[in-house]
Amino acid sequence: MPNPVSADRPTVVHFVTGGFSGATQVAVDLCLAALHAGPYAPVLVLRRKGHTPMARVDALRAQGLTVHLVPGGWSHLPTIAALARLLRDLQPLALLAHGFPEHLIGRQAGLRAEVPVLIQVEHNSRERYTPWSRWLSRRLAERTAAFVGVSEGVRQTLLAQGLPRAKTWAIPNGIDLARFAEPAPPAGEREAGLVMSARLARQKDHATLIDALPLLAASHGLTPRLQVAGTGPLLARLQARAARRGVGGQVAFLGHHRDMPGLLRSQRVYVLSTHFEGMPLALVEAMAAGCACIASDVIGVRGVIEPGVTGLLVPEGDAAALAAAMAQLLSDPALATRLGEAARDRAQAAHGLALMQARYEGLITRCATTAGHAASAPA
Repeated sequence: MPNPVSADRPTVVHFVTGGFSGATQVAVDLCLAALHAGPYAPVLVLRRKGHTPMARVDALRAQGLTVHLVPGGWSHLPTIAALARLLRDLQPLALLAHGFPEHLIGRQAGLRAEVPVLIQVEHNSRERYTPWSRWLSRRLAERTAAFVGVSEGVRQTLLAQGLPRAKTWAIPNGIDLARFAEPAPPAGEREAGLVMSARLARQKDHATLIDALPLLAASHGLTPRLQVAGTGPLLARLQARAARRGVGGQVAFLGHHRDMPGLLRSQRVYVLSTHFEGMPLALVEAMAAGCACIASDVIGVRGVIEPGVTGLLVPEGDAAALAAAMAQLLSDPALATRLGEAARDRAQAAHGLALMQARYEGLITRCATTAGHAASAPA
């Protein structure tokens, strides 16, 4: 089926999981940003999951974005075959394959369809590679034009895998800053509360945050409300943990929250307690909202938070250190305001969607020119 938006611009396909993870959000944002402006016409291809929200797919289509779904399942072979057929129809200049295992699936399909430019986009600092997938990744690297880590930390993990330095780039994730254009109130005008927005899954460390609450009460006499936004498979387990720690009434599990900018602007402290990251969009949103931010000191976070300047970092899994950091910001509105204002400035300067989009477009053009397709790619 021909791509209706590629009549006067080369097509670029973004292939990503249909689970609407952080990687999916980045791919969606890039596609929507390129929809009506820029040198390339975007097409989004989702690997269908059992929980792919079709309402969200339909909403993207209603905005004018071309969205295709290819089959998922435990075997990658049907997905590769279906994606290769689609790519032959679309004839894109470039395929950006986001995340694991989608970057393996996408590049195999791209080779079958003879897509001129293949780009791997890695969104996390840890993935479940097997010896087979590592071997396959090395083989595909020989035919890949560029490798993108969504933070400098992720770029370093790609280099540690042996990928070529000259073709490996860091392009930090960006957000739609227009959602955070409303002035951010100082810490003293916000509720002295805590908020964390993240999927309720094993990668995140809500457990340590919950464990820190009774320590905060015992050591500092503080019992702030904690609002947890997000959905995921660990909801019941985390609710039970809060009850066992005696803080069940202090923790509100909000589920999917429709007004994250408003929620973030209302709270003094944002916490990202996590085991590993690529480049957390939720943390950048909290910074853009002017929250005083605390985060685990892990790859992907270190490049976002500058300790003592734009937020505080604490050791991963250390409930006592987290409680001490929360007490510091809850008890000192002036410090919280200073960190929040610096965080907002950093988000505005370094993590806008327009900057991310321009960097990806520049990389695609560079790769297309190197591959000998300069006539197809605008300068």
